Amino acid sequence: MSGMWSEWVLNDEGNVREEESNIKDANGTVLNDGDVVVVVKDLKVKGSSSVVKVDTKVKNIRLVEGDHNINCKIPGIGAMQLKSEFVKKA
Repeated sequence: MSGMWSEWVLNDEGNVREEESNIKDANGTVLNDGDVVVVVKDLKVKGSSSVVKVDTKVKNIRLVEGDHNINCKIPGIGAMQLKSEFVKKA
């Protein structure tokens, strides 16, 4: 299943349930699709001279598989991917 990071699992009754991924922020809080997060460290934007500053609020994140496990749109910069270790849940 591309783009989603979850699994289908059978519970004790034989019913299918979706198991969420356990992507955590810098404080260890579990993140979910649609959360609002805040950047905790200045981040250089690869291929640009732009920088995402500390305390930048990012709304409506989407969790994905891979090293950079958050897809988002950052105001003034645009669409990009972040690592969950550099954000905290707002």
